[in-house]
Amino acid sequence: MNPEIKSLWTRFRAYQLGNPGSSFSYFADNHFTLIEARLTEKSLASLASELRTCGKTTIDSLHITSWDQDHCDFLELQEILGKLRPSRIEYPGYVHDSENYRNCLREILQYQTGRRKAGHQVTAQRIDPPYVNGLETGVSLGYRDILYHPKQEFAGSNDNSTVKLFRRGMFNVASLGDVEHANIGSMLRSCRILKSEVDILILAHHGSNNALNSKKFFETIRPTIAICTSDYDNQYGHPHDDVKGALYEADVRLVTTKTGDVLIESMDNHRKHYVVTNFQSDTTSVSSQKVYESKKFRLLKMNSDTLRNRAHPGFKGLK
Repeated sequence: MNPEIKSLWTRFRAYQLGNPGSSFSYFADNHFTLIEARLTEKSLASLASELRTCGKTTIDSLHITSWDQDHCDFLELQEILGKLRPSRIEYPGYVHDSENYRNCLREILQYQTGRRKAGHQVTAQRIDPPYVNGLETGVSLGYRDILYHPKQEFAGSNDNSTVKLFRRGMFNVASLGDVEHANIGSMLRSCRILKSEVDILILAHHGSNNALNSKKFFETIRPTIAICTSDYDNQYGHPHDDVKGALYEADVRLVTTKTGDVLIESMDNHRKHYVVTNFQSDTTSVSSQKVYESKKFRLLKMNSDTLRNRAHPGFKGLK
């Protein structure tokens, strides 16, 4: 049986950090997820405001896609765990040859142990191939998140970072981490749910020129919005000019944090429309704003209409 269209207040925010790296949050069904363990002086006020708006004092989940410092900074991780007290942490399952990796992993496991001793239920989940391959198959048009990768180990650490589709809310967000390998791109392009249900796509590896940030990938996945995090000076030139061109040719709107935070929020009855707002740096002034229709609403409504027409051909509704 297909799920009914739910009314779910949903918010996604991409935070301007002021330095290279990524930080996002996704709030739906009263569940607040912080994506990446980054918290800078510039992003702190925005995150605090976002939590207040969502009626939260702590976060429910911390999702980390990569052990690279621009995704998980040890000192910032300590602050997140100390202040925001997540009850679930999803951390990368690969081993990284860095002090940052060793410190961060130790901090996560010590946090779990300490909170449990204090009587709090905390899950620290290693996201590795055995865990991902042991999960149930995702169901189309549902409201349960889906982990797509890592399904196997790759030689490069970037390609072992986590790929996840967040879909608790009325619009869905796909996070690609730092993956770049063409084989991963091919696997993802074959995923039926990913090909039809992505509203917001966080560009792989910050928008660098790779197999996933290609016209072929964008035209297959067909996101409505692509998100790229870049500091104001944008010293790494994200996203790459070729990626910008591929997005334009695939008719995907690009929004970045270069000018300020990006906020995406459901509207009206939280079933159909969402608004994308790009703010000016350190202000509530709007740089740009546009309204879009959720793929989930469109697909569920189309599907229910199709079923109704099959059961009652020619039926136009009650007068």
